[in-house]
Amino acid sequence: MAYEPKNYNHLLGTDGFSDNLLKTHFGLYEGYVKNTNKLVEQLKKYTDEENIASPEYAELKRRFGWEFNGMRLHEYYFGNMAKGGGEPDKAAPLYKKLEEVFGSYQNWEKDFKATGAMRGIGWAILYQDEESKKLFNIWVNEHDFGHLAGGSPLLVMDVFEHAFVLDYGMKRGEYIDAFMRAVDWEEVNKRAH
Repeated sequence: MAYEPKNYNHLLGTDGFSDNLLKTHFGLYEGYVKNTNKLVEQLKKYTDEENIASPEYAELKRRFGWEFNGMRLHEYYFGNMAKGGGEPDKAAPLYKKLEEVFGSYQNWEKDFKATGAMRGIGWAILYQDEESKKLFNIWVNEHDFGHLAGGSPLLVMDVFEHAFVLDYGMKRGEYIDAFMRAVDWEEVNKRAH
């Protein structure tokens, strides 16, 4: 069964994000879905033909993580945004956990923003370690390098240039501020458990 791109048109009109930027970004995401499906088919063909010792098969296997994670990370990203965003619920268990781990919500936010502002392309992700339930702000370089094994992404921010350059040029900090105002904390709280 093929993956289907999700529709995020409800985000059009989000403050701080032009419709042009969002539509361009949706198109990029749809490309990841398409390429993930294509790789699933190609890998199956190599397996069916018992041609799995070939260099071509190995390269497709390596590429799969890039395309799949590009698809999934964009789904987390768009999924944790909302038109109008909102403030985090101070009574929510996640808010209390952020205060416990980082000393205060403000310390967590400062660390998350600093992670996203680092030089380079990638993702800033608030991860929850499923075993210990500890929280970490991490940097994922590209889509397939830097993930925490056994971790669940709670909040995902795309900091590749395509996420902001059309609206903000190279002013990444302004984009990060706009993103933080668009966070759907209700969705982020659902991801934490």
